Amino acid sequence: MAELASLLTPRLQERTTALIADQQQHSTWEGSRPVLLLERCWLRLKVVRVDELAQVLPPDASGEVPELERFRALRQAGRSSQQAQEQCWEEFGREACSEALRRFWHVQDAGNQGWTLTHYLRLVDLYRRQVEAPGPSPVPLLVLARGGSDEVHQLQWCWPPATPMRHTCP
Repeated sequence: MAELASLLTPRLQERTTALIADQQQHSTWEGSRPVLLLERCWLRLKVVRVDELAQVLPPDASGEVPELERFRALRQAGRSSQQAQEQCWEEFGREACSEALRRFWHVQDAGNQGWTLTHYLRLVDLYRRQVEAPGPSPVPLLVLARGGSDEVHQLQWCWPPATPMRHTCP
């Protein structure tokens, strides 16, 4: 947690340390596990349940819609852009493909701070694996990007402090 010290006030550090210590009492994965969201500008730390994270911080899935996934697959299979587009129009309809592209480019222009469905699913999967592994469990902390910037949300893991080794030599 040393690298987080520069981001957190002493009060937020105490709160985070207590939350991490509390999580060590539970060894099973459940949706009520906490995820920390840090708004740096306001030094505000919000604790949300992992099963509520997608509602509180909706991931961008505009690039993973079936129309665009199919287009990419056709391009990878060697089809030209025009052939792939025409086949997608045939399979999904011209309007559906156009709407998928509009949504995708709108998000690209507005920005999603790098918070995509893939990143969200990766966070949940990694969190679950770390909780189910033997030993101490971390708590994920998302340092939120500043609004209107090109920054991306940064994922950090808050681990419990290491237990110091005791000397056994006289």
